[in-house]
Amino acid sequence: MIRKTLIAAATLATLATGAFAQDKLRIGVEGAYPPFSFKQADGSLAGFDIDIAMALCVEMKRDCELVEQDWDGMIPALKAKKFDAIVASMSITEERKRQIDFSAKYYKTPARVVAKKDSGLEGTATGLAGKRLGVQRGSTHQCYAEKMFPEAEIVLYGTQEEVFSDLALGRIDAQLSDSLISQESFLSKPEGADFAFLAGDHTDVDCYGEGVGIAVRQGEEELRDAFSAAITAIRDNGTYKTVNDKYFPFDIYGGRPDGM
Repeated sequence: MIRKTLIAAATLATLATGAFAQDKLRIGVEGAYPPFSFKQADGSLAGFDIDIAMALCVEMKRDCELVEQDWDGMIPALKAKKFDAIVASMSITEERKRQIDFSAKYYKTPARVVAKKDSGLEGTATGLAGKRLGVQRGSTHQCYAEKMFPEAEIVLYGTQEEVFSDLALGRIDAQLSDSLISQESFLSKPEGADFAFLAGDHTDVDCYGEGVGIAVRQGEEELRDAFSAAITAIRDNGTYKTVNDKYFPFDIYGGRPDGM
């Protein structure tokens, strides 16, 4: 896997004193999870996660560098010190907390199942029995699908974009992912016109955890707490709202509006 290191667009002129603040902060990002993280035509990274990472760096007065990493290698790369933190829509779960630590959440939205409008499927264990259900490999959705849909054929993909592509091509019967990702990156696009959410949110705490946070290595409480404080600060000063409103029609910090 080829990893590209991209220098963050925002380099800070003023750094706080101390070794912690002076070191360049390397942040792992994915680049294949629109609208949270994606590549623009010129190859640069964009998306909610990218903008939030940059806003947090500004708030923390840190010089930051974004390091692109495939999703299923995120935690191993963090532990191997290839970067210092992960800002990649990573859910805070007990399983992950056995390996790494997390800041406070910076958003939380439910997962939902998407299938053809005329499929007659139901987003239940019985309704998806014997059906091909696509999920991203190594994600919380894989955990949930294997736990809650034991009779479905779980089809794993390297990226969420690949899941949507195969759903549109009819290679899988349904897919499970974050409801915002499904709405913004598939259902609102021409290729998703014949598809819809199946009824019901999927919010199992064991798999989906407490929301999405910023991952750091265990034992790095100072960095973890700095991120948490910065999240609170950008929520309070309006920066979070500016970033949020660039990508979404409602505040994703706590969920989704009724009817979506």
